[in-house]
Amino acid sequence: MIALIFGGQRSGKSRVAEDMALKLAGDRGAFYIATYDNSFGDNEMSKRLLKHQRDRGDKFTTIEEPLALESVIKEGGSYLIDCLSMWILNSMEEPLDELISYIQRVCKIDANVVFVLNSVGDGVAPSDKMSREFIDRCGVIGQVVASNSQEVYRVSFGIMERIK
Repeated sequence: MIALIFGGQRSGKSRVAEDMALKLAGDRGAFYIATYDNSFGDNEMSKRLLKHQRDRGDKFTTIEEPLALESVIKEGGSYLIDCLSMWILNSMEEPLDELISYIQRVCKIDANVVFVLNSVGDGVAPSDKMSREFIDRCGVIGQVVASNSQEVYRVSFGIMERIK
């Protein structure tokens, strides 16, 4: 089962995705793939990460992997990738067609994978090229994951709405 959970910042998407991943895993246990590259020295982001860690407690086995998703997802397992937006940010130097091919391979692994994606394309286009490229990549990769997903949910204010 492949599922995509997307929404804006602080929309509740991680909580919804965590619940789904745990339900899919059952007694086998779920893996939480944390994609943030914590080498930027961003104190505010570090606080957010600690909140996520506290919120999920010991419900998951955490794997910190900012790039090589395919290398840590094993057949038959249940995984939460939080978040795909950070993976895209970490991969900005890679050609988009290679990212598309890569994420398609990840979606073909016989495992339960719940992707979390920030909805970043609903606002005004930023004035700088890098931010526009990031937003474009999130939109394109989001479309690829959605087309490969059995279920897609939008989360707003902690309320999930199934759209596929």
